[in-house]
Amino acid sequence: MNLPDDFVTKYQRLLGTEAAAFLASFDTPSLSGYRVNPTHHDLPTTLTETPTVAYEPLGHFGSVSGRSLMHQSGAVYSQEPSAMFVGATAAPKVGERVLDLCAAPGGKTTHLASYLQGTGLLVTNEINRKRVKILAENVERFGVPNAVIFNDAPEQLSPVFPDYFDKVLVDAPCSGEGMFRKDPAAMTYWSLDYVNDCAARQRDILTEALKMVKPGGQLIYSTCTFAPEEDEQMMAWVLQNFPEFHLVPIQKVGGVVDARPEWADGNPELAKAARLFPHLMQGEGHFVAKLERDTGDAHELRGSATLGQALTRDQQKLWQDFADQVLGQATFTNLVTVKDQLFALPVTLPDLKHAHVFRPGLHLGVFKKNRFEPAYALALASDPQVVSRSLTITADQWRAWVHGDTFTLTTAPEKGWYLLVCAGQPVGFGKVVGNTVKNFFPKGLRFTVYDH
Repeated sequence: MNLPDDFVTKYQRLLGTEAAAFLASFDTPSLSGYRVNPTHHDLPTTLTETPTVAYEPLGHFGSVSGRSLMHQSGAVYSQEPSAMFVGATAAPKVGERVLDLCAAPGGKTTHLASYLQGTGLLVTNEINRKRVKILAENVERFGVPNAVIFNDAPEQLSPVFPDYFDKVLVDAPCSGEGMFRKDPAAMTYWSLDYVNDCAARQRDILTEALKMVKPGGQLIYSTCTFAPEEDEQMMAWVLQNFPEFHLVPIQKVGGVVDARPEWADGNPELAKAARLFPHLMQGEGHFVAKLERDTGDAHELRGSATLGQALTRDQQKLWQDFADQVLGQATFTNLVTVKDQLFALPVTLPDLKHAHVFRPGLHLGVFKKNRFEPAYALALASDPQVVSRSLTITADQWRAWVHGDTFTLTTAPEKGWYLLVCAGQPVGFGKVVGNTVKNFFPKGLRFTVYDH
């Protein structure tokens, strides 16, 4: 790989005798990985018996096609192996309030969701309008029921959620040095000045993010760069300017090593952070640190969010009729409508009048004239073993389904809505009319499966 000259010179100086092995690693193949979704059952052994990632039991080495049933249903999420170390380090507990501040495209958000198991609150945010749509699609595909998605800058969120979260994840925009092997295009905009520009932006982001950590809570900071300016030196800056925070040791396994205090101010505390080097472990380059806030007093949040309207009597009946008929034991609370769309909010939130909410919770469906039409997101968040109305379809019928086609049943069940299930995985809602299953797979997500 034709690495930038300044990059080579810099890391020859920093790494010394280790530099040769480090630089040689860029000419070795990058590794793919995926995580399995713990809410899904009956996964094929071809997915669950591949080599696992040392620090994440849900993580595996290997690749999964984006046009496969397991990907479409949200049973798996493709993620680079070393990126899994970030979510594994955060490891939120059931019931916690968690923020993923720089979240698109959604790998770390869905990883955090696996730990929360549908409980607590997962606030996931992306400042870029186009990227937040991708984030929403991935949150939806993974079947996350407890996420609220924002489209805000950090300085817009921090006044809304002061001292609020148990865990805040800042996967900071960075110079991307750790991704050179996987994405060589990242080298085209790299320079020493760009590293410094990224560090300045990271300080601005951290200044706001730290305000949202509650006393006793934690902030997990990560980058996919080797640059000390964005890593050890960034943590040294936090410790100097925010004395109420201290570093917590991170367990290092699978070739993960201590951070390098000598690349900053020499404070031995910096070794509590973690370095992921491609010449020492199976994955790309990452830096991860865990900061914890001292216990103390927190702001008292007043007011509550007004995210939509309460259901009318007619809407409540339409929803309840559908839920009773199709969803079985599955229940949803905090129901609101935004125009004609129905959502289930995970918890009562603080006043959000100055925030930009992109999606207020789990999308349950849409009210149309005298009827309710369930959402794709609700299907992917549903457990086939819990719902009262499901219809098992074949692989060929699934291919027709994701292409946007209707298909015919040999024996027709009672008319109405059914959760479609293929190979044990929920893939969407279909409406049975006679012997035909009408297609409601979202038009923007349709695709053709070429390999049988």
